[in-house]
Amino acid sequence: MDRMPKVTHPHSAYATEAATRLGQLIREGRIERHMTVATLAERAGVSRGLVQRIEAGDPGCAIGSVFEAAVIVGVQLFDAGPATMSREVETHRQKLALLPKAIRSHRTEPNDDF
Repeated sequence: MDRMPKVTHPHSAYATEAATRLGQLIREGRIERHMTVATLAERAGVSRGLVQRIEAGDPGCAIGSVFEAAVIVGVQLFDAGPATMSREVETHRQKLALLPKAIRSHRTEPNDDF
C-alpha cells in the first residue's frame, strides 16, 4: 500500500515557541508527578512516541492529544481553571451564536465600461 507523503505546513515563530513552551510544561508536570512517558501515554490513550513529540514541542501533534496530556499532568490551559473554563465556553458559545454563520468575501462588480 502506497503512503502519501506527509505535507508539512510552516508555522509562525510564535506558534512554534508556544508549542515548545507547552511541551516543556507537560514534561515538567510529568516529571514532578514521577510519571514515565509510558504511563502518560497509557493514561492519555496515545503512543509513547506521540508523548515524546508533544514534549518536544512538535506543532504537528493533534491538539486534543496535547490538551489531554496537559490536563493529566496538571498543566492549566489558558488562564482558566476547570470551573472558569466551563463558564467561558458557555459565554463564548452564546457570543458565537449571535455572529454570522459564514463569512463571504465581497463580490466586486466587473468594470465593463470600456
